[in-house]
Amino acid sequence: MRLLLVEDEKKVASHIKRGLGQEGYAVDVINDGGEAVSMAMTYAYDLIILDVMLPGKDGIQVLKELRDNKNDTPVIFLTAKNTTEEKITGLDLGADDYLTKPFEFEELCARIRAILRRHESTKETKLTIAELDLDPVTHEVRRGGHRIDLTPKEYALLEYLLYNKGKVLTRTMIVEHVWDQDFDSFTNVVDVYVNHLRSKIDQPFGEKLLHTVRGFGYVLREQDAADKD
Repeated sequence: MRLLLVEDEKKVASHIKRGLGQEGYAVDVINDGGEAVSMAMTYAYDLIILDVMLPGKDGIQVLKELRDNKNDTPVIFLTAKNTTEEKITGLDLGADDYLTKPFEFEELCARIRAILRRHESTKETKLTIAELDLDPVTHEVRRGGHRIDLTPKEYALLEYLLYNKGKVLTRTMIVEHVWDQDFDSFTNVVDVYVNHLRSKIDQPFGEKLLHTVRGFGYVLREQDAADKD
């Protein structure tokens, strides 16, 4: 999951980004409201954490502009004001939740998970291909009933592949969704993580699910007789 954090307090932003990174999320950080609108309209984020008090455009203006442009990315408001009026304004404009500063990091994580579950409710409860299953709620991965332990980044990569099973994903597409904007896309880290993932979900089980499409990228699909990669 890739998140956009819009927060102008550098220490707060750094703390949140570091913690969410440890939870397996890729997090881009923006400290200006105008730039936040541009980023949110350019990239496909799974959720936006939006501070209300921002330079340039404030959080209320950012949210209004996003919703006016039919951007329905889930939004959690962060506010230092514990006023009912501000909360109502944000919720009426289309915010999904809010947190009043200061807050416990664990509560932010719980609210993120709850919102993502709600927005994924129209999709499959479990992501499945062949005998490989991923549970987005428990983060448990199994193949043929055998539990597979993945690192947070391996899990994020597999989740993205499963949401797009059958589709060829370029390295650029993978980088933009699984890693944040500070990632050096000229490294071979994507290929390294694909190989790590393949060694866990494919090699012990015989049938290959994660395929290389030479010159294009990777695809998660069941193997057929035409596979030659």
